[in-house]
Amino acid sequence: MFLTIDNGGTNTKAIIFNDDGKQIQTVAFPTPRIEEQSGFHEIDLDESWDSISKAIRQVITKSGITNDQINGVSCVGHGKGLYVLDKGHRVFMHGILSTDSRATSLAEEFEKHVSDVYEISHQHVMETQSPVLLRWLKDYDRTKYDKIGTILAAKDYIRFRLTDRVNQEYGDASGNNFINLSDQKYSKKLFDFFGIPEMFDKMPPLKKFSDYCGDVTSEAAERTGLKEGTPVYAGMFDIDACSLATGVLNDDYFSSIVGTWNINVFPSQTSAKQESGLMNSIYPTGLNLVEASSATSAGNLDIMIKTLMSEEIKNAKTHGRSIYDVLEEFLNHTDARFSKAIFFPFLYGSNVNPDAEGSFIGIQSNTTKLAMIRSVYEGIIFAHRYHIEKLIKVAGHRPKAIRISGGGTNSRAWVQMFADALGIPIETVEGSELGGLGGAMASAVGTGLYSNVDEAVKRMSKLKSHVKPDEEQYKIYTQKYEIYLDLLHTLNHGWSKLKEMQERIDK
Repeated sequence: MFLTIDNGGTNTKAIIFNDDGKQIQTVAFPTPRIEEQSGFHEIDLDESWDSISKAIRQVITKSGITNDQINGVSCVGHGKGLYVLDKGHRVFMHGILSTDSRATSLAEEFEKHVSDVYEISHQHVMETQSPVLLRWLKDYDRTKYDKIGTILAAKDYIRFRLTDRVNQEYGDASGNNFINLSDQKYSKKLFDFFGIPEMFDKMPPLKKFSDYCGDVTSEAAERTGLKEGTPVYAGMFDIDACSLATGVLNDDYFSSIVGTWNINVFPSQTSAKQESGLMNSIYPTGLNLVEASSATSAGNLDIMIKTLMSEEIKNAKTHGRSIYDVLEEFLNHTDARFSKAIFFPFLYGSNVNPDAEGSFIGIQSNTTKLAMIRSVYEGIIFAHRYHIEKLIKVAGHRPKAIRISGGGTNSRAWVQMFADALGIPIETVEGSELGGLGGAMASAVGTGLYSNVDEAVKRMSKLKSHVKPDEEQYKIYTQKYEIYLDLLHTLNHGWSKLKEMQERIDK
């Protein structure tokens, strides 16, 4: 048995798997968030650890196993953000989540000069990368900045609480603009570029995903119910974990995560160039992971359902059903011809213009709520297609299939829409907690049960479905997608004016 703690920005889970990758038991809770100021998304680290400890104890109890049956523990976590300790390895400030936007203007300034360092990190600059947030602290909260003793990622903090040891794992560190991708070491030039040279010596040792990182301490054992001395392994960045769990080991297949974020990746022998606009990081297999992502996925659907369908939600509950069950039937009885509207899924961010915002275009007096909702499903797919076409250009070929994970896989009808709108087969794998499964693979390799990640994937990842695209539907969706792109191009000059108007009104 293997335990994974999956620390997402929305939910955190403790999950137990067996050596065949079967999900034995899960306990989940909302990741505690603090949003006292607009754009500031933080987490109380002591409160988080307390909740995680309780979840671990509960999942062991609910699974019906004894703690000595757990042979390894790994942590998986959201990337970016900032988790720091003082010089005595004590918590002294909140963690900063990957949805934080306080450093947006700083990131935009750094991105203007990214060509100075792109050949080192092969990363563009994002406002939630740790170096940008560190620079924000240096400029605006110097007292906290000066107290920093070590810098971690989300999962590294949890591993620290389990083992009392500090380490960074390569996937997170390389995706966070800390590492020279060529020699896979921290780069002083990057720290100088971000104006935080004093932080270079605060970085903990780097570990590979399956490296042993210490044992569960007596204190952690008492709090969590784990057995003292249980080995803990480095774990993974959640994008890596989901991709491995879906069996993506080379560029024959792409991985897409349909969740709060729209994440699309493929492993490559080479890295994407700066002009592609794509990101690169170190994949657990040793390959480079090419990434195209934005906050333009299923989070948009959740909020639009709540906004447009409050009455339908009440009616569904009255009849003991979920609104998603109702919408599944609706999707199954409609097709690409049903909605004539276009939706831009930019409620949480954009993958085109940084000022672009969520929008419906093509609404008429006879447009129904259901037509609007279907256009939301389609708009999210178009945002994924926008990224996937960039990946195809870099890869030089279309994938045999795209393997998807995330909440979007709960709707078989939506999976079919993805296949139809992308013109590429879509595959899903068994299990609902794929980030956790990736973490279990790290433990399985770390313990020596499987000799490498390829063997772990072969033994623990099981294909669930293969969905082929409908060619007629693909032709209709492609017409819609071309209009989607034309409208984005037409509106490109207007987004900044819209933002300026909104800011004037707020004053």
